[in-house]
Amino acid sequence: MVSGVRAGVLALQGASDPHLRALAACGVKPMEVRTQAELDAVTHLVIPGGESTTMHHLLTLFDLWNPIRERASAGTLSLFGTCAGAILLGRAPRGEESRPPRLGLLDAVVERNAFGRQVDSFVEELPLAGLDGDGGSGGPPFLCTFIRAPRIRSVGPAVEVLGSRRGEPILVRAPGLLASTFHPELTGDVRIHRLFLQVVPSPSAKPAHL
Repeated sequence: MVSGVRAGVLALQGASDPHLRALAACGVKPMEVRTQAELDAVTHLVIPGGESTTMHHLLTLFDLWNPIRERASAGTLSLFGTCAGAILLGRAPRGEESRPPRLGLLDAVVERNAFGRQVDSFVEELPLAGLDGDGGSGGPPFLCTFIRAPRIRSVGPAVEVLGSRRGEPILVRAPGLLASTFHPELTGDVRIHRLFLQVVPSPSAKPAHL
């Protein structure tokens, strides 16, 4: 267990239960987050996959959108976005700024539904860096599940690419942030969740223009 970490999973929409199980397997006692009081109680928050427009609507309805952005920007909350969560963390391609609004915390342009429809989902073993805890190659390949996955089109200088597929980033890390275009919670492999628990909350740098 990582000392001082209080982990939670946003549980308004999307697949929160698999993330809760993965975090528990890492030795923490995660909580579901639906209210500001529950958000205030955590240091690390997973924003899971789901439908990004619906998720934005619910985050706004439950008065969590601005508090999440403010806490991450202030360096008191680490965030891990998977699939739809990664979309919300990043920035939209030109011309898509309102579909849906983005938190803009991650200096990366993330395109929605870039791999097609649900029937175009696929699984692939891919090498990822940093999962062995010492900055090395990350150990065995990770079984990555892509479901209506987004694409990370470009990243800023403060964003570290930990894994790629055909030259495109699929797992990235920045100060206080982790994002994946795939669903790491759908396997029994908790190395990425363990990596997230080691992400120290950090004030967000002002994104560069990509």
